[in-house]
Amino acid sequence: MKLEEFIKKYDKKNNIILIEGKRNVKEEDKEKLVQLGKNLTKESQYMKFRSGNASGSDELFSRGVAMVDHSRLQVLTPYAKHRQKKNIAYETISMDEINITEEDAVIYNAKKNKKTKHLIDKYIDGDRGRFAIKAAYIFRDTIKVLGTSDIPPIVFGLFYDDLLDPMNGGTGHTMKVCIDNNTPILNQNGWFDWLAY
Repeated sequence: MKLEEFIKKYDKKNNIILIEGKRNVKEEDKEKLVQLGKNLTKESQYMKFRSGNASGSDELFSRGVAMVDHSRLQVLTPYAKHRQKKNIAYETISMDEINITEEDAVIYNAKKNKKTKHLIDKYIDGDRGRFAIKAAYIFRDTIKVLGTSDIPPIVFGLFYDDLLDPMNGGTGHTMKVCIDNNTPILNQNGWFDWLAY
């Protein structure tokens, strides 16, 4: 898919595109992430962009969007004040604002992450200790895709992944949530070509 095809298909009111990825970004790729955020925002009118406010990919993609129109940028954070000084989004939604007990699909998909599965119920029960808080990141990553009863889901996910160790960690979990729920995704192998547009 070329950039113009992507824009034509997805640039519709209320469509949200997820732009995120790994914290570690190759030096030679950093400007490409900023450029993608910039190009997508410049070439579209309606689509909004969602990210997770993490360092690395999230920050770089978001910077590109904000250079053109920060009002189209939304971030979901694992807790209030998460990297607050680095947050350049127009809208921020914290896990603290979400009643997770009412979100069955989110809980079901979050529990698919085997590394944090045992922490999910602790978090649901109100535990916010340093171990249980790890579940907040998995819930945040799941909600970035699925939304909640009050937050709309995304229609597409654009990722910067570690191509030598793909689909691992939080980014991998988010990609798997997309795949499991039939939300189309592309990693940099798909969208690097768009930058020549």
